[in-house]
Amino acid sequence: MNTKELENKTYIGFDGLGSNYYINNNVFSKQNENQIWEYKNVALGKITSVDYVNPLKIVLFYEDFNSIITLDNQLNEIQKLNLFDIDNTILASKIGMASQNQLWIYNALKQQIMLFDYLKNTSKIIGNPIQENIKYTQSDFNNFYWIDEINNWYSIDIFGKVRLLANIPPFEKIQIIDNEKLLFLKDKSLYCLNNISKTVYEVEIVEKSFQNFYYKDQILAIFTNQQIKFLKLKLP
Repeated sequence: MNTKELENKTYIGFDGLGSNYYINNNVFSKQNENQIWEYKNVALGKITSVDYVNPLKIVLFYEDFNSIITLDNQLNEIQKLNLFDIDNTILASKIGMASQNQLWIYNALKQQIMLFDYLKNTSKIIGNPIQENIKYTQSDFNNFYWIDEINNWYSIDIFGKVRLLANIPPFEKIQIIDNEKLLFLKDKSLYCLNNISKTVYEVEIVEKSFQNFYYKDQILAIFTNQQIKFLKLKLP
């Protein structure tokens, strides 16, 4: 479809409204065809993760300071949450946006998943403690996904129902598409796993030198430190 130069920025991904997201020297930025917005918070150290499942309320997580920042669509700060100030039993290592004014939080102190109401500053534990160490997480409004060290892929919904979705092959990079499919990078090849049909197949891409990828709305971005290429890709 097209190619963009990265200029040593770290590419995060894109939303459904035509904006791309980057981090450069710990400055978070959003860019569309007409404008660039930036946000930085030197006091909180390194940005651990960014969640823009809702591009109108973006969530930045600063793990070193156990803090969460929410931003509007122009990267103006809406809210700053220091979890230790709210509840000193919460030590977050993973976060994400959930539905109904809530955030997903994986509490490393208790090895449990929580839903945190960021308007009321209240939390509730859902599900039982997770026994295996977590190596990857992802979330949407209704589900929190995780992959543990033995490559079991699980989901939990906002009501606390846990499902084992699949045991997946070894991977270097990964993205969960939904509760049926995920994409993973291994040995410079991209694969799709479908846990309904129990199949894994290689996604044919001419480009073999990319380091990471991001997929949304039938668009695949593959990128290195210098360049992003956007491809049209429909997953079966």
